[in-house]
Amino acid sequence: MTLELEGLTKVYKDKTALDDVSFSFTPGIYGLLGPNGAGKSTTMKIITGCLNDYQGEVRIKEMNLRENPLKIKAIIGYLPEQNPLYPDLYIREYLLHVARLYRVGRPVAKVNAIIERTGLEPEIQKKIGQLSKGYRQRVGLAQALVHDPEILILDEPMTGLDPNQLEEIRHLIKETGKKKTVLLSTHIMQEVEAICDRVIIINQGKIVADRPIGEICTHADEGMVLRVEFSPGSDTHWLSKSELFTHTSQQAPNCWRLTSPQGKDPREALFFEAAVRRCPIIALHTEVYQLEDIFHRYTQNFPAKPGKD
Repeated sequence: MTLELEGLTKVYKDKTALDDVSFSFTPGIYGLLGPNGAGKSTTMKIITGCLNDYQGEVRIKEMNLRENPLKIKAIIGYLPEQNPLYPDLYIREYLLHVARLYRVGRPVAKVNAIIERTGLEPEIQKKIGQLSKGYRQRVGLAQALVHDPEILILDEPMTGLDPNQLEEIRHLIKETGKKKTVLLSTHIMQEVEAICDRVIIINQGKIVADRPIGEICTHADEGMVLRVEFSPGSDTHWLSKSELFTHTSQQAPNCWRLTSPQGKDPREALFFEAAVRRCPIIALHTEVYQLEDIFHRYTQNFPAKPGKD
């Protein structure tokens, strides 16, 4: 199922929260990153129908959100940052209430299944107000999943989870993202690196970066950077004139730092050419940028500092 955003613009008095944002989401897990006030939560509120005063279009299954709000809301699961729960209700009681609001068939069976999937059984006899922050977050995730939505919107879903709970929820989100569209907003970069297929960075209401997670950490804006060591005695001076790279630097007699054009992966061609020239490669490392460095690069214009893969 495809979720399409076209020309989304939202202005609060004299502040532009979103500025002509367009994007298309297919099944997979998307990490939505940005500094506070960048437009992440506004984007999520528009998609989920919680915010109606905006310009642009939101389409799901070729349905327009403005024209079919109830149909679209029925296929979206939403966990907002401020988890809206009823503290005086028991877990099962609350989830049955949500399931019936969505008119879920066989609600008892569906609720039992989602309680098991989200690991709520140990606390099932408690009221929501008696739960730890981590378990309340699990209840919020369960209510977002109970009607088996096609699209899952999660705003800071890892808040309050201990390391064991984090691992369980990561697995749940990964499994969900195999068949459904998951949009995840968080300030925890490690979680994005661990579970997301693609990263979108918003800054000052605009999308400033949109790439697969592996590509954004290896290419940055200057192309792929390789550190290559050749067998001792190899004649490697041909590298300085190779069309595979935009920049070459010999670091030692047999070691080179090589930068490819943006968006190009030169590794296979490099292996072939080195073999033809009888220059065996004995080590090759891709310089990897930490996602936090990339985030700073796009939102504060800080230079990213690469490390080795």
